[in-house]
Amino acid sequence: MRAESLAFLKAIVNAPSPSGYEQRAAEVYRAYTREFADRVYTDVMGNTIAVLNESGAPRVMFAGHMDEIGFIVKYISDEGFLYFGPIGGHDPVIPVGQRVLVHTKNGSIPGVIGKKPIHLLDDDERTKAPKLHDLWIDIGAKDKEDAQAKVRIGDPVTFAGEFQELQNGFATARGFDNKMGSFIVAEALRLLAEDRPTAAVYAVATVQEEIGLRGARTSAYGVDAPVGIAVDVTHASDYPTVDKRRVGDMRPGKGPVICRGANINPRVFEMLVEAAEAEGIPYQLEAAGGGTGTDANAMQLNKAGMATGLVSVPLRYMHTPCELLHLDDVENAARLLAAFTRRVKPDTNFTP
Repeated sequence: MRAESLAFLKAIVNAPSPSGYEQRAAEVYRAYTREFADRVYTDVMGNTIAVLNESGAPRVMFAGHMDEIGFIVKYISDEGFLYFGPIGGHDPVIPVGQRVLVHTKNGSIPGVIGKKPIHLLDDDERTKAPKLHDLWIDIGAKDKEDAQAKVRIGDPVTFAGEFQELQNGFATARGFDNKMGSFIVAEALRLLAEDRPTAAVYAVATVQEEIGLRGARTSAYGVDAPVGIAVDVTHASDYPTVDKRRVGDMRPGKGPVICRGANINPRVFEMLVEAAEAEGIPYQLEAAGGGTGTDANAMQLNKAGMATGLVSVPLRYMHTPCELLHLDDVENAARLLAAFTRRVKPDTNFTP
């Protein structure tokens, strides 16, 4: 991966962007895509859209959501502890003992998620999973007045883990799901800017996917493209306790994953496979019998229907502070989107 692209990936992954609070990631996305897009704008929902070859045909929409899971401050106790609720889906076991950042109008404040230690637990308490509303964030406040001087109800919270490269091309971060997808759609647009396609391309960093695919719904309506590709993560199945019989066989480092099923237009699927094979891009397949739970759902159902595809990157440890992927898959996913788009012509028929 070229140095400028890797720097952008790190920047957007590290930018705090829980659903409904994606402004920081949007700033990073705008700054990067303005270097090669013809136009970049943000709509009223917060979706940030980079456009290339706007007068071309047909319109092709890429969607990679830039929101991540997080928390939201709901109550401040007399002692100055912050009680919180979830933004997105959480395993309540994961937050215990984690370091977090509370994002306020004056900057980010570090804190820790507290829980009664094991030494003080009754026997029956030791066998129960904690509930989020029984946990709290400790920022070291003196009391409620001190905490309220720094934190407001409704301030978002994220885990504190940032991007870190590991061995053999692997990397870990909180929020790879799915700021990595925003990177991929931007990088695909950059590749297309070097060799412009016939199609008009709209690379959308969507918002609020984790709480109901909301940004994809509104941006698909606004862009009004007949064909689109959603980019997201999918479950890797190469580590202990994951049953391949249930989720399929997807392995980091073996290429982006092309989905096939009811949420996917058959012609888009075949064109993605053809593009991968023609360009020598490694790929894997997954199957989904119904909705995929990604932006592809909302895109497919826009207006009279969008011919929709889904390209994913295998991810270990989804919705934790240590999500893990292989950087080659990220780079190859961007190459795949670009190769697909160059094959889309005004007379391409996506009718099944």
